[in-house]
This record gives sequence, C-alpha cells and structure tokens, in this order.
Amino acid sequence: MTDSLKDEIAKRRTFAIISHPDAGKTTLTEKLLLYSGMVQTAGMVKGRKGRKMATSDWMAMEQERGISITSSAMQFPYKGAMINVLDTPGHEDFSEDTYRTLTAADCAIMVIDASKGVEKQTRKLFEVCRLRQIPVLTFINKMDMPARDPLDLMHEVENVLQIQSFAWNWPIGTGKEFQGTYDRMTNKCIFFTKTSFGGAQKAEMTTLDLHSPETLAKIGQTGYDALVQELDLLECAGNAFSQEDFLAGKVTPVFFASALTNFGVEPFFDTFLHLAPSPHPRIATLTVSEEEVTIDPVTTPFSGYVFKLQANMDRHHRDSMAFIRICSGMFERNLIVKNERSGKSIRLSHPHSMVAGERSTLDSACPGDVIGVINPAFFSIGDTISVTGGFSYKPLPQFQPEIFAKIYPKDVGKRKAFDKGVAQLLSEGAIQMLTPYEGVGDTIFAAVGQLQFEVMQFRLQDEYGVDTQLSLLSYQCSAWVVGDMKTFVKSSSSGLVCDQKGRPMALFAGQWEKQYCARQNPKHSLIDVAV
Repeated sequence: MTDSLKDEIAKRRTFAIISHPDAGKTTLTEKLLLYSGMVQTAGMVKGRKGRKMATSDWMAMEQERGISITSSAMQFPYKGAMINVLDTPGHEDFSEDTYRTLTAADCAIMVIDASKGVEKQTRKLFEVCRLRQIPVLTFINKMDMPARDPLDLMHEVENVLQIQSFAWNWPIGTGKEFQGTYDRMTNKCIFFTKTSFGGAQKAEMTTLDLHSPETLAKIGQTGYDALVQELDLLECAGNAFSQEDFLAGKVTPVFFASALTNFGVEPFFDTFLHLAPSPHPRIATLTVSEEEVTIDPVTTPFSGYVFKLQANMDRHHRDSMAFIRICSGMFERNLIVKNERSGKSIRLSHPHSMVAGERSTLDSACPGDVIGVINPAFFSIGDTISVTGGFSYKPLPQFQPEIFAKIYPKDVGKRKAFDKGVAQLLSEGAIQMLTPYEGVGDTIFAAVGQLQFEVMQFRLQDEYGVDTQLSLLSYQCSAWVVGDMKTFVKSSSSGLVCDQKGRPMALFAGQWEKQYCARQNPKHSLIDVAV
C-alpha cells in the first residue's frame, strides 16, 4: 500500500490560479479542461453571442456578471498526472475566500495581463503565496492583444514582487503579430494556428528550429533580427533557473501566451507538470502539548482539513458541501474520522469529486486531492479531521472587515428563511456577524468588500426567496481588541462589538481614528488578522 500510495501522490498536482480581476485566470482554467479532454469546447467567462459559459463558474450570479465569486475545485487527469485545480475569485472583495483556498494549494499560477502588468490584487495574492512559501509560475496572458514590452513586464515582476524571474519562453511577435513562442529549454520555435473562434478548439502547433529558413519566412527579417537580439540579451543578462530556487520561492518561471487563442497554452501546461511539486509534508500542532510535528503524506494515516464550505451547489437538495484538502494517508469511502475541534466522529459515506457544480461519488482519494462531503452542521472552516486524532493543522486566518451594514428581510414573514440563509452564509465565511459588546442593539453584518453584500442579497433572494433591505454604516475599518476590556477606552464615534467567537472588536470611522485609539490604549493590541 505504501509504495502504491507514494506513486499516486507523485502524480498529484494541486494548485491555485491567482490574478487581478479580468486577467484571464478562469479562461486559463477552462483551457486546461479543454486540453485534458474534460470538455470538447472551451466556454467563455461571459457567455456573449451564444458562447458557452465557463465551466468553473457555476453560481448564477457568476454566470450573470462574468466574474468568479467563489473558489471552485476541480479534479481531472492530464497526460499521466492527476490535476487538482483551485480556481479563485480575482476581485479583492472576495480575497478571504482566495486566502483560505491558497492554504490547500502546493503551487500557484499567477496570471498577469500583458497590457497592465502587475496589478494591486496580484501583489496581495503573491504576498500570501510568499508567506506560505508556495512556489509560483507566472503566466503573462493576452499576448494576442496590444501588450507592453516583454522585458518591461519581466522587470516589473522582479521589482514589484521582489522575486527573480526567468523567461521560460519568449513571444514571437505581440498583438495581432503574436504567432508563437520560442522555448528556451528546447531551443525551438513553436508556431500556432487558430482552429476556431475564441479558442474553443485546440490550436495547431508547428515546431521549427530558430535558424531554419521556414522560421525566417514566417516572421520576416525584421522580426527575426529582433527575436535573436532579445534572446541574446536574455542569455547574457537574464537570471539563471534551478528547480530548488523555484520550490523555495526565489525565482518564478515566466511564460508568454494567450489563453483566449490557445497560443502557448499546451506547452505551458506540459511544463507545469514537470515543474510543479507533488504534495509534501505539512506542519501540525499536537493537541496535548502544542508541540509542532511534521505530518508525512505517505506514512501518516488519513488526515485533512476543511478550507471551504459552500451551500446550495445542488439546487435540488439545498445541502452544504465541505471542501477537504487531504494531507496524508489514503482516503476510502465510509472512513470514520474525528473532528479535532469538536472531538466528535463522523462516517464519510458520500464523498464527491467535483468539476464546478457537478459532482460524482468517489471511493478513494490521495493526499493532494480535494474532496467534497455533505456537511450536516458538523464541519467548520479550518477544522482538522483525521483517523488517529491528536493534532491540528494551522488555523486559517480571518481578516478584518471594512464594510458594515444592517440587513433586514423586507417581508417579516420571511424571517425564518432569512435566518437560515444568513446562518449558511456565516458558516461559509462569506460574511461576518457582529453583536453589540454590551448585548443591547442591532446585529451588524460585516464584509471585506462591498461586493460581498451584493452577493449576500443576491443569494438570499435566489436561494432562499428573501428580498432584503440593506443600510450601510459609516464605519470603514476595524480591529480585534486584545487586553483588559474594563480599561479599554474608545472614542464616541467608534463602536464596540463581539464577533461570532465572542472576541471583542472595535469599529472605526477611518484609519486616523484607529491609530488614535491605539495610542490611547497602549496596554491593548489592535489586531487586523485573527486566527
């Protein structure tokens, strides 16, 4: 069993795709499904002009707006490997969902728009990868559109993200002239030919030597001279690459491509299989002694943790799904596991693998895999489950909310459905619920971004039939308060509440008030991230 499990783990590639909104990460996910044979035609994120919807965007609001709102987990085979891809929201209002999802990934693909370079949300997500020591591959997308100079993009990646970059391939032309890439590992030019509108079908590839007459004929003398000059510059002044530095997060391999047209997509995926790590040991904390231990994926019996909850993926059953990243041991159907937080045990009799909103029952799974199980109010985000018990993986972070509101059902007769929907959204971590510290007053709902409230109202109406009224509050930031609350001094315009775990929080009208409060309470700590 150990040898076969080791072989299966070696085949796994579990990764997240991160980017600023509209850089093309969901399109890239869709093309991975296309090249793996899971779909026959790739769908577009925005289903315009009869185009198919993106497979990974299953929620009604995602399909309506053309954005990813929730993380989706998909598993499928690709050229001898087993892929577990976590497609994450790019919009910063859903960053908490993305942060939690990154804890389940062994690697990340960072998608960058070739015309815009490194954007705000890209920087934030990259920092999370750096903190968690997740190796990152860089996919510079939309080379078929007007793009910035490739060398400038490489320099920006290095300067803004403070990581060395290595050009694994190099574009042959840009914009309308983008026709292929030069692979610096094989020293070959790969030319692509469109086979369908919008990249719905695989692009045809032709491989030629750089110095062949056919290459010169394809790109012309001017383009050929520019390409050779740029490649010489990369060899002289570019960074070196090693697998060790990549896995240590010291260098990111950079790939130029177009996910829309499929130019450069298949070579990127093939290289990804070679570079990306398989599941590795993880650090956990012993329950009794709080000592840190290393959990080996092969020798330790089954363990995993819940990084996401999602309700109503199956509209017929109105159930809640817990997404579990397997960290060690072989999972088998009907396995009895212990929840370390509650101390209770449960039989996992109906585990699922998923492609977006579609699920299929599975009998076994390996470390690196993400499985979904029906959640009968048993799991919470961050829970560690295992066969043996006695340890927990690192808790998932909770970020300070910045938007606050009071929300009521328009029809008081819908109160029961409203409470049920709110309870589900709270369990998913989509929103936070705050209660007055002294116990008197209205409940306040909080979120990291405005769009989370729009999603909340949409889902309450779409999934629970409740129309709501929202009143935004004037608070703009918050912090958890650590210290003796009897001596804590707050300003008249700030608020004092408790989160769902009973921890005190202060709400502020702005950053200046928050800083003033910190100076007024030197014996207290104001915490932006709670665990």
